[in-house]
Amino acid sequence: MFSSLRRIVFSSVCAIACLPSAQANVVVVLNSRDATVQLLDQATYQSLSTFPVGKEPHHLMATPDNKSLIVASSVGNELIFLDPKTGQIQRTLKDILDPYQIGFSPDQKWFVSNSLRLDRVDIYRYNGTNLTLNKRIPLAKLPSHMAFDTASTTAFITQQGSDQVSAIDLASGVVKWTMSVGKLPAGIAMTPDDKYLLVGIMGSDYVEVIDWKTQKTVKRIKTGMGAHNFRSAGDGRYTYVSNRVSNSINIIDQKTLENVGQINVPGGPDCMEITDDGKTMWVTLRWIKKVAVIDLKTRKITKLIPVGRSPHGVFFMNAAQR
Repeated sequence: MFSSLRRIVFSSVCAIACLPSAQANVVVVLNSRDATVQLLDQATYQSLSTFPVGKEPHHLMATPDNKSLIVASSVGNELIFLDPKTGQIQRTLKDILDPYQIGFSPDQKWFVSNSLRLDRVDIYRYNGTNLTLNKRIPLAKLPSHMAFDTASTTAFITQQGSDQVSAIDLASGVVKWTMSVGKLPAGIAMTPDDKYLLVGIMGSDYVEVIDWKTQKTVKRIKTGMGAHNFRSAGDGRYTYVSNRVSNSINIIDQKTLENVGQINVPGGPDCMEITDDGKTMWVTLRWIKKVAVIDLKTRKITKLIPVGRSPHGVFFMNAAQR
């Protein structure tokens, strides 16, 4: 009994000690291979705490009301809801099968989960609190990332295993069209004018520009090898694309559809987050167990922070518009 009581007291003390201060801006990092969430202090770069979650947490995003941060545990088959300000666990939603990449439609009525290893996309209705499964859609091979049109009628899904992009009607779950693109398509983003889709071609060195209304490729923007994921600069014009193989990040002008700059980043840059003042980027480095902090004015790394194995998703509340 004494031993059990001591464990309870010790756990309680640890839990209190690991809580970030109310003033701290918490950076949430997903260590995919360690199956952990790591919390960093944005100001001091210090690790605040690390705690286990379901297997292979890859991506994360805030709920539309910003009251929760959803961590998608793909192999754990669950969604873990965190307090986005402190990183503490609020609740866990089980039996969400293989949630690799997740996203809310712009109108907040639909929640989409890409099941990479199960080769399907699950569409849920969202009422502001609960998720209700609406449709399961089988796709060819390895559905990866997603984007939406502004009207929230369509989800666009990249498929790494079949080198395709598919458009799915959100209400009916019908696949409206599928088109071939470059090798290993990964990240996908809609331009601010709702005219083009940008697709990171991870098996090569470019971003493919698609006129999604005609299903035609209109341009290839040369970047670095392993063009993978996108993060909007938050200014309505520029977006960043990470190149995991060439260890770089390119800046894409979404108006001219040109590559207008490059930042050199070691270790397989992947997911990116940008502070709301537009001055600083945080990037997970998949291959070297670190997060890089970048001064976007000088385009130089100012800090490399040790984290867990295969860091993937990264998030903080005081972020530029996504």
